Amino acid sequence: MAISVILDTDIGFDVDDVWAMAFLLKCPELDIKLITTTTGDTIYRARLVAKLLEIAGRTDIPIGIGIPLDHNALTHAAWLGDYALSDYQGHVFLDGVGAICDTIEASPTPVKVIGIGPLPNIAAALYRQPSITDKADFIGMHGSLRRGYLGAPKPMREFNVKQHALACKAVFEAPWHKTITPLDTCGTVMLAGDRFQRVAASKDPLTQAVIANHLGWAKAVADWPLLKTLDPTKQSSILYDIVAIYLAFSQQFLTMETLPITITEDGKSMIDNAGDAVACATDWQNQNAFLDFVAERLA
Repeated sequence: MAISVILDTDIGFDVDDVWAMAFLLKCPELDIKLITTTTGDTIYRARLVAKLLEIAGRTDIPIGIGIPLDHNALTHAAWLGDYALSDYQGHVFLDGVGAICDTIEASPTPVKVIGIGPLPNIAAALYRQPSITDKADFIGMHGSLRRGYLGAPKPMREFNVKQHALACKAVFEAPWHKTITPLDTCGTVMLAGDRFQRVAASKDPLTQAVIANHLGWAKAVADWPLLKTLDPTKQSSILYDIVAIYLAFSQQFLTMETLPITITEDGKSMIDNAGDAVACATDWQNQNAFLDFVAERLA
């Protein structure tokens, strides 16, 4: 039986969320019950989710509009065009936080809540209905424990944690099972060479939409310092979020450690004996095999 999941995403800024959502849709191990959008312009994000779901032929999946906090550049606006939420044939919940609570409570089986962005939606759901922890686990792309961005040999304040540190702290302190991929493992995931070319050459409509978003995003953020050396015709960006999707159904290619993790108010994720136990993907057993697996699914 497929595993019931909810995806909470800040899709529409860094393109890795688009790659992750497409990967999720291509994983039959997972039964997607809801996708919610978090932070920034959450209606814009929901429009992007809706257009991708329509292309994938998955308008059976409901969308929840989350809490609109902060500002992010609309780096996928060119691809999104004038697509409106009213064009979506599926159900759209205006109260995404309520939709998270209701979906978990109504599910006859446990739900895995996958967070691949900052966590105000999930923190608000926990505040509104604390009992959801009895029927759900949390999986996140959060933190930096021993390595930082681009494999740096020291931990850093990771974006999804520091952007709304108190919300992240609440999610990590809640009494549910927690699994994360910190930068230690997800911070070096990229498709390049033959793997990227196989995906780019795919005739699958959803995969073509991913590549179109990838190329459009690269053009929109060409002035980002980290992208000065990126050739978007030959490689993906760093695909942080795909690892969190994978962890919802497998840990085969990763080394897992159960560690006490504390989230500080200033956005650090620390191994601290006072913290809650978290299953952490801290290293790779076979990253090449994982990349082959991802490329095969997407292509």
